[in-house]
Amino acid sequence: MGFLDEVTKAVGSQLLGGGGQRGLMDQALDLINNPDTGGLGGLIQLFQSKGLGDIISSWIGTGENQPVSGDQIVDALGSEKIREIAQKLGMSGEDASTSLAALLPKIIDGLTPEGKVPQGGMLEQGLSLLKQKFSV
Repeated sequence: MGFLDEVTKAVGSQLLGGGGQRGLMDQALDLINNPDTGGLGGLIQLFQSKGLGDIISSWIGTGENQPVSGDQIVDALGSEKIREIAQKLGMSGEDASTSLAALLPKIIDGLTPEGKVPQGGMLEQGLSLLKQKFSV
């Protein structure tokens, strides 16, 4: 799967920082694949409902990814979710939101190489392969 290699390269530098970064990757993948929130489709709707639809659409589309700030990630996901992620990773909420702001666009862009959200089990397969690729 070529797009997984692209995602791996795109986020590889984010993961070289050690176990905490690998944990961050796991948390980002969990956000994208969480059935309780509707998976990637639910995350897209969440961003849209918070006024960030253009930003997340750019990550899915084939053009350049628009940047997102840590504050916008907090607005989209909620401060409680950011605190939960930060606590799991042993980092500050600001570091968690800033790191997610750098990582989520790359992951979502890599999972949607043709500008379309994968249907059926393709997304789950892609996410599973990503997790396996980064497991030590």
